[in-house]
Amino acid sequence: MVNNLRAAFEHRIDALSWMAPATKEQAKAKLKTLRVGVGYPDKWRDYAGLVIRRDDPLGNAWRAGEWEYHYQLAKLSKPVDRDEWWMTPQTVNALNLPLQNGLNFPAAILEAPFFDPKADAAANYGAIGATIGHEISHSFDNAGAEFNSEGKLANWWTPEDAAHFKAASQQLVEEFNKYEPLPGLHVNGEQTLGENIADVAGLSAAYDAYKLSLHRNELPVVDELTGDQRFFLAFAQSWRQKIRDAALRSQIVTNEHAPDRERAQTVRNIDAWYDAFGVKLGEKLYLESNARVRIW
Repeated sequence: MVNNLRAAFEHRIDALSWMAPATKEQAKAKLKTLRVGVGYPDKWRDYAGLVIRRDDPLGNAWRAGEWEYHYQLAKLSKPVDRDEWWMTPQTVNALNLPLQNGLNFPAAILEAPFFDPKADAAANYGAIGATIGHEISHSFDNAGAEFNSEGKLANWWTPEDAAHFKAASQQLVEEFNKYEPLPGLHVNGEQTLGENIADVAGLSAAYDAYKLSLHRNELPVVDELTGDQRFFLAFAQSWRQKIRDAALRSQIVTNEHAPDRERAQTVRNIDAWYDAFGVKLGEKLYLESNARVRIW
């Protein structure tokens, strides 16, 4: 799946009509050198020297914090370890590491509703595929795009390409500014921009990778749903959430992620969504073609 996502993203870079060849080459170089860790690290941390006592939980927390502090200090003046993991295998999450030009996909996220080895390509690419695409796309969002293939801050954009990227990003800001999860409280499109870019680009790449995996065949209809419909359904199901208004309000005000319901509405920017479900003008999840954000 990771290889198909890479291939799909590279094809999308090649297909960008607005991007100069020089910028495309830099983007593809970054994509090709991306380090992807799946499941668990190849090299485990050595916790020798960390004292853990069964009868001292507070002391354990204190000593663990102090140990981590010295562990990070010891990295000063040393080259970046591009294979280092920043999440434990037990963490249900995924991570993009701009300084390492790397990704972490812990084992804990590789289970339903994100990944099911018994499920077909539609379900898996719609869920974990979109997550993989999301993390890859963080390398090219408004922050990640400032780092080169070596994980160093560098401007690899032509002025014209940078201007186009900024304009398309602003369009996405305005789209999310309109969402009102709670009465009188809107999503902050600027605050959530990086995540929203990654959602749109990641879902687009995941759909292309899903099609690539089929080798020009089509999946059978299951429960009266086509493969494409099940792809988007899996994406939506991966964002199911129960949250109290107080917690939702806090997230909207402080978090760089839009609420899950609004993130599920990423489909409005994907042309294939309209073909899959026949979404028409006037329906809630319809977005005019010229208003659909296409960055990567």
